[in-house]
Amino acid sequence: MLGRFLEISVHAPEILESLAFYERLGFTQARVGETWSHPYAVVTDGRLFVGLHAYEFASPALTFVQPDLMRHVEALERLGMEMAFRKVGADVFNEAGFTDPGGQMIAMLEARTFSPPERRAHETSRLGWFEEVALPVRELQPVALFWERMGFIPAEESDEPFPRIALTSDTLNVALLHVGAVSQPALVFAEEDMPARIADLKDSGVVFSRRLPRSLDPARNALLEAPEGTLLLLTTRD
Repeated sequence: MLGRFLEISVHAPEILESLAFYERLGFTQARVGETWSHPYAVVTDGRLFVGLHAYEFASPALTFVQPDLMRHVEALERLGMEMAFRKVGADVFNEAGFTDPGGQMIAMLEARTFSPPERRAHETSRLGWFEEVALPVRELQPVALFWERMGFIPAEESDEPFPRIALTSDTLNVALLHVGAVSQPALVFAEEDMPARIADLKDSGVVFSRRLPRSLDPARNALLEAPEGTLLLLTTRD
């Protein structure tokens, strides 16, 4: 329904500062096109793509590519979906967006806006394997049903260390967490050797956030905050 996942789109007022942050963590830049008139950059670990936009918008947005976007937007509207923005036509770059029941912005574009570098998914960053996007919501089930309607498949449901429902697709995993587990959407990385990775990052001067959820063991988990405000949650895979 949504198309193929493209990027986590974030508003980055100081793009060069954000670029330096991600490159220090082992991300690399992708070559961007001329779609946007505002300054724009993309960084990737081979699996995750983060789009850094100087333009201010509802950030972060989960952005997908959906060819023949005009037809898909009309189909979504027939399902009762209310568009937050809608720019479609023969003479414009087609884009549209709406929010899920929890308020998460979802954007769809008619085509890619960058070219992926020659970096494979297993060539991870210093953070390890990108697992999922964690979205805080007040009511898990209604939001989970929405994502199922969008084509995602329920993968896991648990109450430890906090209530969560995980859903998967062929291009992106989403975890719905009860609000309070995380204060805002977070990019989650998971590895068995995460404590050693956290120690290595600290030794190299990386400063971690003190906002790690209380239910997580700080010896096995850590939280980073990018200059533009994106949260990166590092977790130990059991």
